[in-house]
Parts: sequence; C-alpha cells; structure tokens
Amino acid sequence: MNLSKKEVHQKIAELLVDLKLKGIKSSYEDEIKEACVKDASYEEFLYKLLEKEHDVQQENGKQNRIRIANFPYKKYLEDLIVEDLPEDGQRKLKVLKTLDFIKDGQNVILSGNPGTGKTHMSIGLGIKACLEGYKVLFTTIPLLINQLKESRSQRTLRAMENKFEKYDLVIADELGYISFDKEGSELLFTHLSLRAGRKSTIITTNLEFNRWEEIFKDPVLTAAMIDRLTFKSFMVDMTGDSFRFKETQKWIQSEAKE
Repeated sequence: MNLSKKEVHQKIAELLVDLKLKGIKSSYEDEIKEACVKDASYEEFLYKLLEKEHDVQQENGKQNRIRIANFPYKKYLEDLIVEDLPEDGQRKLKVLKTLDFIKDGQNVILSGNPGTGKTHMSIGLGIKACLEGYKVLFTTIPLLINQLKESRSQRTLRAMENKFEKYDLVIADELGYISFDKEGSELLFTHLSLRAGRKSTIITTNLEFNRWEEIFKDPVLTAAMIDRLTFKSFMVDMTGDSFRFKETQKWIQSEAKE
C-alpha cells in the first residue's frame, strides 16, 4: 500500500490519538524536520520522541495527583512568608520540606490558634509531595467523619478503608473546630490507626492535647488517639499571632490613609 506523505502523517496522527501519546503528537513533525536537518539516526530520532512523551506524561501525572488530592486551593511552600510563621514552625519547616517524614511513615501534628499558617503549610507540603510522585489526600476531619458514617450505612466502609490506607500522605485539617459523637470518634480512631507507623498523616488542630477530650468525649479513646498519632511524630507548635489578623490590620491602616 503506497501512501502519500500527507496520508502517512494523517495515519500517524490518528494512531497517536488512539494511543493517547500527546507528547509525541504535539512534537513529532518538528522532530522529523530536525532529524532530517541533522541527519540523525533512527535511534536518536526515536529517543527524542520518547523523551518528549515522557516529559508530558510526567507533568500530567503531577497535575493529576494535585487534582485528585482535592486541595481546597493551591498554596505552595514558596508562597509561605516564612518569617511570619511561629518560631517552631520556621525551624521544623526546614526538616519537613525534605519530605523524609513521608518516606519514614511519620506523622506531623500542627497545633496552634487559628490564622498562623497551619493549613497553608500542610497544603504546601502536600503539593510538594504530589510533585515528587506521592499519592496524597486532603480532607477536613468533619468531612472525613461524615464520609465514614455514610460508608458504614451503605456497607462500603471496608472499601473506603482500603483506599484510605494506600495514600502516602493524608492531610486531615481542622481537628477541634467541631466535636463529634461516639460513633464518629470511634470511626476516626479506627481509620487513622490503619496508617499508624506505616503511612504519614498531617493533622492540623487548634486545641492542645489536654483539650482533645472535649471533642472525643471519651478519655480512654482520647488517650489512645493521642498515643497513636504522636508516636515518632513531628510536633509543631504553631501558636502565634494570626497572619490573617495582621493582614486585616494592614488593610485597615491603608484604608485610613486614603
């Protein structure tokens, strides 16, 4: 079967669409021209095409992991104003951003009053983890408990547990903003215990440990939860001045000058 050059290019384009090789599809014509000019070997030409496809798939993989992680918004570590963080946060960020804690299956507990950068830091670490190939989930504690209760009622709890257990990093935000009943406490304890000592979890909370009983209601379960979460964990004291409050003050001052 003799095909014209135009027909060959059309066939190639169709195959690349079917095979979902977007990187090669976007660059193969330019690579053909460059190979002809440089009199490149078949091996060199093939390598350049595969390299382009690899780069595109790697980038798509990063963006897909960020999308699937379900972050409420994108906040990178580079966006953090480090000097505005509480002192303990500044010190430990240097260690945490290496992401060795994920490799070692360690937890991170960010505790302190609202507005000091706990959620921003956790999202920044999560996005960096996605970019480095880790599978990440972001959720809030109230949302997670609601999902667990729904899964139990629909008899899909085991499937949710299996999925939850496989994330390299889970970020559970807002522990302490809402208290929950006995069922919610037990489900959360069981769920987080699945990861203890093997996979990393970041917890953000506005409550000190001696007040966790206020939300779990059960002193025995509270003690067990603290013991599981804090074992070999990074404890980061994020108590300090509210960044949002400082920004509001700056805005008020700028408005007053106008």
